[in-house]
Amino acid sequence: MAPELLTLAPGVHFLPGAVNSVVLEGGHGGALLVDTGLDDAQARKLLRALAGAGLRPTAILNTHSHADHHGGNAFILNRFPDLEVFAPPLEAAIIRHPVLEPLSLFGARPPRDLQTRFLLAPASPARPLPDTGPVRLGGVELELLEVSGHAAQMYAVRAGDVLYAADALFGPDALAKHPLTFCADARQQKEAAARLGTLEGVRVVLPGHGDPADDLAGLVAVNLAAYDRTTRAVLDAVRAGAAPIDDLLARVCGALGVQMANAGAVVLNRAVLSAHLTELLEAGAVSLTVEDNRLLFRASPLSA
Repeated sequence: MAPELLTLAPGVHFLPGAVNSVVLEGGHGGALLVDTGLDDAQARKLLRALAGAGLRPTAILNTHSHADHHGGNAFILNRFPDLEVFAPPLEAAIIRHPVLEPLSLFGARPPRDLQTRFLLAPASPARPLPDTGPVRLGGVELELLEVSGHAAQMYAVRAGDVLYAADALFGPDALAKHPLTFCADARQQKEAAARLGTLEGVRVVLPGHGDPADDLAGLVAVNLAAYDRTTRAVLDAVRAGAAPIDDLLARVCGALGVQMANAGAVVLNRAVLSAHLTELLEAGAVSLTVEDNRLLFRASPLSA
């Protein structure tokens, strides 16, 4: 059976998956594709669903550069080579040069274990978007909202009363499955979620991972609680004694019931820990020192 697009509003659809792909109609049978999924499998389903709805792609918008959101670009561009690809400026550079993702996580040329489809998508010629706000892409009028934090730079998409939050918000199941929710900047992640909660006139919100919801404020509250829980777990780990980041990561994983089984999980979760440590450093709750050739984090007297 061919996959089907699910409709959120007239002209606004999505294809559910590990990552949701959004389809915005622009008239004359054209449609803007927002986030193409992890790989060829999701992209193939997306094109089949489009064909089943009598639509054809006019452009691609990637909300950010994580491989699970742009990994399907290459397959679609192979079928439609004239499509333009758009992304936030910093993210567009990473989509053009995907090795930057595992390179930034590992800190050097990534070993083979970090060159997987989850961390290293095929390159595609993304163009930087000029700014947030109202924009016309692929014949579609939409609004781009700044929601950086989960990624270094990320945009959410609003089409009328529908909000595609990208990975600024997650469904409850995704938050439960991944207690260490990825972020590049923990403070910005919380601020972006809180800003989305102030939007008016949103009838339905679709997270990047999860089901559509009709309670934006409620979804924001669930996400903020999860992000705060991670920060508390990191601070508790530091309070247990000064330690380098890998020791702190082991403590946090133990507290949150996380079991890491591969190198990719370790570098991703270490990045999450680093993001929350930076927030705690800036708040004065944690200090950073170098002792015995080790980078150590310890709780400040006021937070002990």
